[in-house]
Amino acid sequence: MSGWLVIAGLGPGDEAQVTPEVTAALSEASDVVGYIPYVRRVADRPGLTRHETDNREELDRARHALEMAAGGGRVVIVSSGDPGVFAMASAVFEAVEAGPQAWRALDIRVLPGITAMLAAAARAGAPLGHDFCVLNLSDNLKPWDLIERRLRLAVEADFAIALYNPRSKARPEGFGRALALLRETCAPDHVLIFARAVSTPDEELRVVRLAEAAPEMADMRTVVLIGSSATRVIPRNGTPLVYTPRSVTV
Repeated sequence: MSGWLVIAGLGPGDEAQVTPEVTAALSEASDVVGYIPYVRRVADRPGLTRHETDNREELDRARHALEMAAGGGRVVIVSSGDPGVFAMASAVFEAVEAGPQAWRALDIRVLPGITAMLAAAARAGAPLGHDFCVLNLSDNLKPWDLIERRLRLAVEADFAIALYNPRSKARPEGFGRALALLRETCAPDHVLIFARAVSTPDEELRVVRLAEAAPEMADMRTVVLIGSSATRVIPRNGTPLVYTPRSVTV
């Protein structure tokens, strides 16, 4: 039987948000490969081998999965959210491009998932209701100068913005610098949403104004959504509703 490789998104955390397409692929897999906590989200069963690897081993993980698929394995690489958004799909294709010619003939499929950004936006209302962009604040694979330039241009263009990986223990200063940049351009009442671990039992959602925002409000399980100048807040009991209108008034 010919092997195949599926790169699948497990969604933000709640099993109800794993797509039926991904569930079907996992049910047929002989091997599941991925970062330790993501692999452990996949239920063990007879005939399934789970391969857990550290977070910064993406290319080695991709090569291992491709080798198993080339040997006839039915392999699923799992990511949280969507595998094409700051996740494993790009690493797999980087490995394919640099690897043996035979890998290019493999049956490789990418199965989308619900991203942390979209799950967070849905919890808050519709803050991404108009033009928006997505930035990763991690400087593991790109220099901070590039991150800062892209963020500055996105703020000047008045996009709503989603920030992934805002603040880690290894680099706690980055998000503080991002907030300082926002304060150079945006009004103090500009809307920010801190959405942590959405769809899991640890979920937290905070809607704050820029003047109230602090670096300590974010960690690596948090997606930060930054409104545009048009983003609106509807007060109500509990967490307010946040949306960005579909039209722009010039």
